[in-house]
Amino acid sequence: MSTSQSFRGVGGIALAADRWGPDDGPVVIMLHGGGQTRHSWKTTGLRLGEHGFRVFALDARGHGESDWSTDRDYDRSTMAQDLLDVLEQIGTHAAVVVGASMGGLTALHASTMVGAERISGIVLVDVVPRPELVGITRVFDFLTAHNEGFESLDDAADAVAAYLPHRERPTNTDGLRRNLRHADDGRWYWHWDPGMFEGETPDLAMQVQHLEDAARKLRIPVMLIRGKLSDVVSEEGVQAFLDLVPHARFVELSAAAHTAAADDNDAFTTAVFDFVTETSAQSRATS
Repeated sequence: MSTSQSFRGVGGIALAADRWGPDDGPVVIMLHGGGQTRHSWKTTGLRLGEHGFRVFALDARGHGESDWSTDRDYDRSTMAQDLLDVLEQIGTHAAVVVGASMGGLTALHASTMVGAERISGIVLVDVVPRPELVGITRVFDFLTAHNEGFESLDDAADAVAAYLPHRERPTNTDGLRRNLRHADDGRWYWHWDPGMFEGETPDLAMQVQHLEDAARKLRIPVMLIRGKLSDVVSEEGVQAFLDLVPHARFVELSAAAHTAAADDNDAFTTAVFDFVTETSAQSRATS
């Protein structure tokens, strides 16, 4: 079982977290993707906690039970500083950071801001500096398509099934309650701030350059996990990343798409467990 915890990020924003494992275990931080919540990690967090890791799964600002930014500051550098603030509040140990999509970009950015004494390794889950535009567009279209909410959980389940056609639509929709909020108007809304997707269109070429510059600086252990069915990360995108980070470990999940952790959780959890076990041992040996 997890316990709930709260941290403070940039500007004092409240960040909700779930925690597993002992007080003195090696620290693992898990960062979900855009439009998701910390509950994406519950199975992996539980297993790591049972094996002695101190695991924290965070709701990013504007997501889940964390505060929304009053000035709509959802910049990658701000989210990276949120992570570093959380690490400071946890204290004592360097952490391995596991990040999916948006969370992976946060981990990559934060790793350039501190040394291995704070972030000892990172796992990037279906995210690379050079993503596929068709996949990014499909994700963005889904995240911005239902701001008016849903009349019922079944309607929300239908939308998810259309977005993730490789998954079987669940007959029980109770699991969606953690990703939706039931508003006073009786409708169900996604558990994130729609304001984070408003504003100027980002310069994708500039983003690629910044992310590749960050990747070149990586000296800590790195693992890239790709869902083989992903339309966001291609084989070419993987190879371009491995050319920048030749020491990185690469794992491909044959039954998974962009939502790799949920699509093939057993294989995902095993890969993460092996990596954090090895990385934590290396970190202790050199500290």
